[in-house]
Amino acid sequence: MTSNLEQLLEELVRPALRAHNGDVALVSYQDGILRLRMLGQCAGCPAATMTNETLIEGQLKPLIPDLKEVILVHPVDDSLMAQARALMTRARASAQA
Repeated sequence: MTSNLEQLLEELVRPALRAHNGDVALVSYQDGILRLRMLGQCAGCPAATMTNETLIEGQLKPLIPDLKEVILVHPVDDSLMAQARALMTRARASAQA
């Protein structure tokens, strides 16, 4: 299963992360729980949790039926996440105006 996960990460996730000077490392997969560590510019990024929710889980869950959850080993602080969501929401609103 780990080699399949690595292949999926390489094909579906890493290209987007590398475009932002980041990457992801597979820490473990057990009982449907995938643990990942964000690397490079993605490590500590306020948007890492959103990247996990939308890009990583969004790509992998449809392809791996027993995948229950993707957990970032070093998640971003909740207050930074709230700031990132606010900034992204404002940016989207400005772009649509």
